[in-house]
Amino acid sequence: MRCDRARQTVTLTRAVAGASGQVPMTIATSDVTRALVAVPVAGGVAVTLSARDPLLDAMAFSRGRFAVEVAGSTPLYVPSWTEVSRVIEDCR
Repeated sequence: MRCDRARQTVTLTRAVAGASGQVPMTIATSDVTRALVAVPVAGGVAVTLSARDPLLDAMAFSRGRFAVEVAGSTPLYVPSWTEVSRVIEDCR
């Protein structure tokens, strides 16, 4: 998770071997599930969201953890610790 303050965007990057072209990425929180389209980047795939996207709030306030799923990879379960909220808030 990375913030671009100048553009007010948050980029979510998931390590995936050998990704080529766009791939589906799903973020699932305790309240929201959203399908996104990720693009290849060095070492994986990434999706960029507006820092004010409600999905980011759902990730920060998810009960316990949220899932990041990319086609062809094992789901990644991320704890919704304060670091997630900090990145989002610092980007707004």
